[in-house]
Amino acid sequence: MISAERVSATPAALALIEALSARHGPLMFHQSGGCCDGSAPMCYAEGELWVGDGDRLLGHIGGMPFYISAAQFEYWQHTHLIIDVVPGRGGMFSLEGPTGQRFLTRSRLYLDEEWAQLQDQEAAQCGGRP
Repeated sequence: MISAERVSATPAALALIEALSARHGPLMFHQSGGCCDGSAPMCYAEGELWVGDGDRLLGHIGGMPFYISAAQFEYWQHTHLIIDVVPGRGGMFSLEGPTGQRFLTRSRLYLDEEWAQLQDQEAAQCGGRP
């Protein structure tokens, strides 16, 4: 059986998450929607970014919560987000900035089976409402 999830991380991203959490404690992620740092996954110390009613928890990577704004979710909802790491400087507000690496979002469309499973899971969480 396929286990559908909205967000996952590559081994390289998981290694960087582990290193950052060893230094900064629990972390949180938010998929940035633009502005200063473009559309990139931003890494913060837990509680450093206020999550509001307009943000949605997509899942966890490396045990850390990953959020996206409702507007961004509308755009990305049909894709599985894969958080990776590449050489370069991260966003100016993101904790990986000084490491010489940056988080990067890759994506792929869901398989039909994954999409159906996600729809069922999310309907169950909403009490059967879509």
